[in-house]
Amino acid sequence: MELLKERIRRDGKVKGTDVLKVDSFLNHQMDIKLFAEIGREFKRRFADCQINKILTIEASGIGIACITAQYFDCPVIFAKKSQTKNIAGEVYTAKVESFTHGRVYDIIVAKEFLGHGDRVLIIDDFLANGAALMGLSKLVEDAGATLVGAGIVIEKAFQPGGDMIRARGIRLESLARVKSMNEETGVEFVD
Repeated sequence: MELLKERIRRDGKVKGTDVLKVDSFLNHQMDIKLFAEIGREFKRRFADCQINKILTIEASGIGIACITAQYFDCPVIFAKKSQTKNIAGEVYTAKVESFTHGRVYDIIVAKEFLGHGDRVLIIDDFLANGAALMGLSKLVEDAGATLVGAGIVIEKAFQPGGDMIRARGIRLESLARVKSMNEETGVEFVD
């Protein structure tokens, strides 16, 4: 998606060789017009999948998932990173190690929102080591739902997550695949 790549080149900030800050338009301040184009592109790529639920993880994936859900006319479920008093009843849970935060979370989805017959598309902002995506796919599997695929805005193709997900047979559509990056030369994309 060339529009996204141009935005990353222009406004993304590289820290070292493995951190890409896109908080000015993607995961802190959100450019809703860009999100609309992202949602439209995910709809184009997954149009044949009969999706009836979109699943993401809090917090950065929620905005993207919500805009995308408008194109599929379906609800969004987001996995919470902590049990709250608002989640009563039975839950699906999985452990996820966050690359960004350097800690392990128990992610939680109430069983009443995910189950047999659901055709689920996972949406997230980044894919690095694949832990969040694997945790979300476990929730879908535990629910007896069908995982139709995963839509990722930015995949760090130089990290193992994308290869691991594809090796498991999960359909993965990444809108911008980063081949390499450093502070001097910026971001290089996979063609």
